Amino acid sequence: MVDVARMRQTEAGVVPDGEGWWVLNARDARWIRRDGRGWSVPFTGWTDEEAEGFYPLLGVNLVVLEPGQPLSIYHQETDAEGFVVVAGKALLIVEGQERPLEQWDYVHTPPGCSHTIIGAGDGNCVIVAAGSRINIGKENWGSYTVDETAQRYNAGVGEETPDAGIAYSRWKPSEPVKYGAWLPGD
Repeated sequence: MVDVARMRQTEAGVVPDGEGWWVLNARDARWIRRDGRGWSVPFTGWTDEEAEGFYPLLGVNLVVLEPGQPLSIYHQETDAEGFVVVAGKALLIVEGQERPLEQWDYVHTPPGCSHTIIGAGDGNCVIVAAGSRINIGKENWGSYTVDETAQRYNAGVGEETPDAGIAYSRWKPSEPVKYGAWLPGD
């Protein structure tokens, strides 16, 4: 029988603190302000200790983007990822192509597929993002790839790199924050 995980209150909100099953409302959770890239709830760990210690296989994040904000730098990975737009509108950039997304669209990116998502429309876009953590942080995880379309949306690199520090260097480091009424219905 699997026990319920401990939950820990931080200054920015609640986080799971151990192995086991749990339920956590996003409004109560610890949020992360991602300079120029919206806010997220990294349900399965933000720090390496949390992610690798408790959730080494699957990463799940709730992300809120304002129009024009990129979810990530355009990249490809050796593992698959999936995204569901649960509110608002977005723009998928995939293999150099633009594809509009709206509420309830699901995006599957197989290994090696270059992609990112940009907030679009008149308000916040809410996305659930999930991906394997099998190769994250390893030498063969993937890379940030050069793409003119992604660069037009401030979501691209000028030179291919596997280094996240280089790819995200234009933004300040992310930081924990309390929930700020970013979700629909608030």
